[in-house]
Amino acid sequence: MNTLFRFFILCFFVVVKLQAQITICSWNIENIGKSKSDEDINFIANTVRNYDVVAIQEVVAGYGGVQAIAKLADELNRKGARWDYTVSNPTTSSSYKTERYAFLWKTHRVKIKKTPWLEEKYKLEIDREPFYATFMAYGKEFTLVNFHAITKEKQPEREIKYFKFLPQLYPDLNLIFLGDFNCPQSHTVFNPLKSMGFDSVFKNQKTSLKKSCSNDTCLASEFDNIWYDTNKIEVLDTRAIKFYESFESLEKARSISDHIPIMTVINFISNRR
Repeated sequence: MNTLFRFFILCFFVVVKLQAQITICSWNIENIGKSKSDEDINFIANTVRNYDVVAIQEVVAGYGGVQAIAKLADELNRKGARWDYTVSNPTTSSSYKTERYAFLWKTHRVKIKKTPWLEEKYKLEIDREPFYATFMAYGKEFTLVNFHAITKEKQPEREIKYFKFLPQLYPDLNLIFLGDFNCPQSHTVFNPLKSMGFDSVFKNQKTSLKKSCSNDTCLASEFDNIWYDTNKIEVLDTRAIKFYESFESLEKARSISDHIPIMTVINFISNRR
């Protein structure tokens, strides 16, 4: 009887741990707006439908951007789960490169807390100030910081260096930085975050698409990543989603985006927020 009881207890905790896992996806979907067809939106929905929270960069700031995210949410709602979404205001620091960010999430898996916001503190130093949203899952809060850095030619490390101040600015938040950093995780600009206990989900993983494949190599640069606090979160799985393999040519795949989505499965470390 004691052995059977212990077996059921073990099964119970295994099930609880599995249920407490959250899957997070990040994707720079190039110029997602009115240029995306219904077929494109359906493909994007099928690509992200199995994740719990999806962060999107490069939502068109003008007409069409918010509408495209609404269409994506509607398409996801037709695929077996209830989804909600939020879209940021246009970023303010650069009128030429302004864009929006978006989050979509399964409402039975996570709940949004507070009102999402664009970062005000460093909006003069960061062209596209990051977009924050705090979620609750299984009694644990986590805050996703959605970010799209300036291009490599403009030295994105000039912006990323301010991220070392954000954990101190929001000491009560479990921050997860994700998006397109236009910079590899090995760059020294990330060292201050690493010294605080943050780590990147991906190492040496290229995420941007080439113009054409060469020797079966279709990915160009290590730009997209997810940074998490190792004191609060453990990473259980990661995946770089090579969506372009569903297309007959890289040119057609690039009509969806010039970046691939990335995902991770996380679990919250006990006794931590």
